[in-house]
Amino acid sequence: MHAEPMGTQQAVIATRGLTKHYGPVHALVDLTLDVRAGEIFGFLGPNGAGKSTMIRTLLGFLHPTAGSATVLGLDVTTASVEIRARTGYLPGGIALYDELSGADVLSYLNDLQGREAVRRDELCERLQMSPSVLRRKVRDYSRGMRQKIGVIQALQHDPELAILDEPTEGLDPLMQQAFYSLMDDLRAAGRTIFFSSHILSEVERICDQVAIIRAGHLMALQHVDDLLARRKRKVSLRWRGSAPDLSELPGLADVVVKGDRIEATLLGEVAGFVRAIASPSLEDLTIEPARLEEAFLEFYAGDEASEEARG
Repeated sequence: MHAEPMGTQQAVIATRGLTKHYGPVHALVDLTLDVRAGEIFGFLGPNGAGKSTMIRTLLGFLHPTAGSATVLGLDVTTASVEIRARTGYLPGGIALYDELSGADVLSYLNDLQGREAVRRDELCERLQMSPSVLRRKVRDYSRGMRQKIGVIQALQHDPELAILDEPTEGLDPLMQQAFYSLMDDLRAAGRTIFFSSHILSEVERICDQVAIIRAGHLMALQHVDDLLARRKRKVSLRWRGSAPDLSELPGLADVVVKGDRIEATLLGEVAGFVRAIASPSLEDLTIEPARLEEAFLEFYAGDEASEEARG
């Protein structure tokens, strides 16, 4: 069964009412979304929200309780072997063979994939896994080195789709930046990336679209720029003399006056706000950038009361 394409181009990943239950636990509930070719799609939520269940279902390791899903146009319940052959996969908390060297692990996993490791050398260089490091036993690797092996094995055969579960977990800040740069290059090359994360800053940094999931339910599915455009911003103003009354200014909320200072929350556009407050008496203005964290908290905090009632 094939899901209907979205727009003129068939989605690389398409789910329709996808549901997965573990007995009384509803890990995924009626998820419908599309991931288009050439985009980086962030699947965002805290631990236990259903992110890994989603990935395992897309790859055929789990079967849906209800609904349907296709990956690369293939049904996840009937063509999972072909899906996995054409996809790069990094599981969360990847387990490696401690008695093998890093190079042998990469070769072994690539043999299982059945495709040529055309990008291995480039990836090892960019993630600073030198030949001498790759000759060492995996048992001697740090957590970050194991994670780099996981990233390399998922991408070394240049898959058309990569599905990555918490890909930067354990990477130091320098390697995180190297990973982000790699994602940018893969997007430019037309590859599609689907990855789960609970790290808001990295989703904001590299994703085109983001889905926010809570307790198996899809709370939001939007382009990152659109999501950020709706966010609240913290603003701080300092005036020469006493601060004026801005409480009635459209788009401004939670106004607090402290002598010559005003702190508030900006709900509208920045340009209109700046024009409205323009004055020779304005000494200083600070506007914090919109952050995905604000969107995340909004979508999660809004359902606390109903969740407690259900409990």
